[in-house]
Amino acid sequence: MRTFLFCLVFGLVLVSCNPIETGSKRFKQPLPDPGNAGLSLPENFGALVVGTDLGRTRHIAIRDNGDIYAMNRRLENGKGVLALKDTTGDGKADIIQTFGDSIRGTGMGIHQDYVYFSSSKAVYRSKLSPDQLIPSGPIETMVTFPDSTTQGHGSKPFTFDSAGNMYVTVGSHSNACQEEMRSEGSPGKDPCPELPVRASIWKFKADQPGQIQEDGSPYAIGIRNAVALDWNTANQTLYAAQHGRDDLHRFWPAYYTREESRDMPAEEFLRVEENDDFGWPYCYYDPFKKERMLAPEYGGQGDRQGRCENVEKPIAVFPAHWGPNDLLFYTGDQFPEKYKNGAFIAFHGSWNRLEFEQAGFLVAFLPMKDGMPSGDWEIFAQGFLGPKAVTSPREAIYRPTGLAQGPDGSLYISDDQRGTIWRIMYYGDEYGNIQSQLAEEVPQVPLAEDSTELVVEEKFLAGQQVYVSYCQGCHMKNGMGVPGLNPPLGGTDWVTGDKTRLIQVILKGMNDPIEINGETYQNVMASHSFLSDQQIADVLTYIRNAFGNEASEISPEEVATERDRKVN
Repeated sequence: MRTFLFCLVFGLVLVSCNPIETGSKRFKQPLPDPGNAGLSLPENFGALVVGTDLGRTRHIAIRDNGDIYAMNRRLENGKGVLALKDTTGDGKADIIQTFGDSIRGTGMGIHQDYVYFSSSKAVYRSKLSPDQLIPSGPIETMVTFPDSTTQGHGSKPFTFDSAGNMYVTVGSHSNACQEEMRSEGSPGKDPCPELPVRASIWKFKADQPGQIQEDGSPYAIGIRNAVALDWNTANQTLYAAQHGRDDLHRFWPAYYTREESRDMPAEEFLRVEENDDFGWPYCYYDPFKKERMLAPEYGGQGDRQGRCENVEKPIAVFPAHWGPNDLLFYTGDQFPEKYKNGAFIAFHGSWNRLEFEQAGFLVAFLPMKDGMPSGDWEIFAQGFLGPKAVTSPREAIYRPTGLAQGPDGSLYISDDQRGTIWRIMYYGDEYGNIQSQLAEEVPQVPLAEDSTELVVEEKFLAGQQVYVSYCQGCHMKNGMGVPGLNPPLGGTDWVTGDKTRLIQVILKGMNDPIEINGETYQNVMASHSFLSDQQIADVLTYIRNAFGNEASEISPEEVATERDRKVN
């Protein structure tokens, strides 16, 4: 097994463990890493790197004693499951072991004292021992799937209900069930022979080894690929976030522009009841019309619903091609009350945005009440993408993939690009200054070679460095933002006008929709008060003089004045 490196992102210095009391219950927790290990989080949240260089870590699970289990997409010395333990209390894993001979894939969970994990072929489990990191029992095969289900969207993620059942995603083999797969103008097979064996979520007994697919039953169908799924104990219901279809323009250029293909279809958040049909491959969800539309393979031209008119709709939607890869309903007591029973979704980033910049690479939060969204979704964690925009997901530094909740209510995020696991903690108002103190210790992030084209004067370089680290993921390299979500920074008096208003947006964040040049933008912007006065002054001066803007500079003293006003 190769040597695992436990260093911080961008060469940061480790911070020693320090007990902090927070939340409605009192927990001892370590300090975050300087600059939250490169992540941008809501105010009073901090992050540390638990471990890195772990392989292609996909889904993760946390035991009641804090031990971490991670499913890997590639083998380490012939084994695919990682087990990590922190024995010192500093939040860093200092023991790493592996098990699961020749098993690799996506899917990890802990249920009834067993650790469950899955490959594209099967779901397995092994008995956990109270005093051992590695399971002591033999590996049992719970469900075996046909070889025909391992190609295409072959991952088998799963979740459990409260009545002894296990739900497993069996993703589609194809993009849209075309007669000739991924071919321009090829019609769809009707009926699609993949259903219900594939493009469905199947229900099995959670405690019965030796099952095959036919021993279970299709719980819901017409779901192209729901890598992200979780059982919501608050209302005893299954939920999923699915990867939408691709290639509307590439294969149907007469009906869809390149921009429409970039922005459609939406990634869907689904409330899944037994016998639901969500319409794949015949339908897709148009986020602009807010309707299910008939797919072009089945006679649609982007303008008609047809047979899709009465098909189940999502309860929330996210931008196209973001790649939702895990879903977690938060039940802990550490985070503020707004997060209780809400949904966290990890977006892995996708490839199907043609020549446009790729998007996603973040963790979003959706508040929930009585089983339905109770507000708009917001970005909870970002900074995974790195300091420059990408046109291929392979260029991203990290790709969020798995989510898990620790016994103290911490949120864990895994990445399958570099094999990094983060732990996110809430420190409360009494510890609010820690982020600004640590931000000053973060070294400057090197600029991408091609990003200097956006800077007209050398004096704006410091601000540009802050921009690519903390702002570019939402507002884009060219400052044009994302339609309907993140506003443009060029040609608006929100940027070039009132300095105090602009500074307060950085310090406080923004929750309300705003209108710029006739278009409404409604994505939540988190507070960036963890940045130092100098960093905020630099980045605001930069955006006031980039993207076609010309405005006066902002000084650190002006930021300090507004920061005092915010506190008081």
